[in-house]
Amino acid sequence: MKKKLTYREKLLGLAKIYNVKEIQEYIKRRKNLTSGQLELILRKNKIIIPKDFQTNFYRENIAKPINDASKDIETLKNSIFKSIDRVFKKIKDLKENTLSATLNFFINLWNSIGKAGLAFLNFIPIFGQTYSNFLGTLLTDLFNGIYNQKINKARANHAILGFFIIVGLITIITAGVTTFNNPNKLNENNLVKKEQKIKKPKTAVKKPDVIIKKEVKKSVAKKEKKTVITDAILPDLNLKTQTVLNLFKDVNYDLNTVRDKKTVKPIYFTQFPKDLDEIENIQLKKETFIKIVLPLIVAENEKILDDRLKLKKISSRKITTDEEKTWLRQKFLEYKVKKGSMSDLRNRMDIIPASIALAQAAKESGWGTSRFALEGNAIFGQWTWSGQGIEPLLRDKTKKHKILRFPILRASVKSYKNNLNTHKSYVKFREKRSEMRQKNKKINGLELTETLKNYAETGSEYTKILEQIIKQNQLMDFEPVRLASSEKKIELDL
Repeated sequence: MKKKLTYREKLLGLAKIYNVKEIQEYIKRRKNLTSGQLELILRKNKIIIPKDFQTNFYRENIAKPINDASKDIETLKNSIFKSIDRVFKKIKDLKENTLSATLNFFINLWNSIGKAGLAFLNFIPIFGQTYSNFLGTLLTDLFNGIYNQKINKARANHAILGFFIIVGLITIITAGVTTFNNPNKLNENNLVKKEQKIKKPKTAVKKPDVIIKKEVKKSVAKKEKKTVITDAILPDLNLKTQTVLNLFKDVNYDLNTVRDKKTVKPIYFTQFPKDLDEIENIQLKKETFIKIVLPLIVAENEKILDDRLKLKKISSRKITTDEEKTWLRQKFLEYKVKKGSMSDLRNRMDIIPASIALAQAAKESGWGTSRFALEGNAIFGQWTWSGQGIEPLLRDKTKKHKILRFPILRASVKSYKNNLNTHKSYVKFREKRSEMRQKNKKINGLELTETLKNYAETGSEYTKILEQIIKQNQLMDFEPVRLASSEKKIELDL
């Protein structure tokens, strides 16, 4: 029976027929050549390998097409699973939005009932006033009748005078006894008249002393308005999330109202509640995060706009005062402008759209629940190599960066805006923003997200995530929002 030759043996036979010396030398040295090496040497010597020698026919014509088909099937399967995930995600979002709308309906209904009750209670003072007017008129007529009597007129006058003296003495004695028993009540009443009432959440800790300074607003002809912002500063209370939610309810802080009126209450938190992640309702967790961060972003933007207006006024003048020159030098240093270029300063001194700031804060802090946000008030995940920071747990050993730590949340917001307005990595961001200004267009967050590829190592993937966060949570609604006009701005230290 004839032995079936292997592909390698056929190649060796072919080399022997054509007397390929290179292969014969290897065989003499007892070096085993592979089939691929034999093929290479034969082709190098211009020897054609017969087609019936090819053993790769199965691999090229059968195995490879089957492998390609299996890859296409796998790709199709992944695409189908992704589509199914998107559908389930939309259903979940629809469910959450429906629950939120139902909850808002009942809240509005409850508020309407409360307003009706207040209207009824307001009727009582009106009734009391009417009754007191009637009684006063009756007594006046009675005393006038007594006074006009000719008989014993002097005694009537003495009786009336005595009545009022007795009433006055009783009032003075009552007020003195009340003040003696509660000496702090008078100060509290004066405080309520001067300042708006602030309902404090019920906590187990002792009520701290609250230092409240009045906000002073003075309008002087041909001069700018100077506003002294005063805060009600509370010590570190470590408020729980439920307490914060109750506070928002007490002051009627609702995002739907903010979207409608385009104003937000100036309530500034210095840090996030430690148990924010315990909120099971994802939508409620996101809304709580936005309520805490939005006033901080809007406040910083309004401060930048005030500086921008002042810069415009100074630029329009031919002569500047010493005070204005000092202010300009400070701003050149703050925005890292070289050679005193006014155009460069104007380009850098501008707002960061609220939609971008909220989206980046949500992405970098995990909606306020990350370790960096809770331990170091680091909302935007800024890196540092020299300053005080928090070391990442999963940091690459070759890297030595830390996440920059801040004393309060507003300091993190200010540092973030200064970073985007000064760092060389965000030149395209500032240039596109400046183009919008020159074309008298509103600064649009969605149009600027693509310029922030350098903010994260993932580049374009990072900007796509920002766009998705902005659209899903309707953050563009907050771009025109301004601080509500208020004589007092509150700062709460959790």
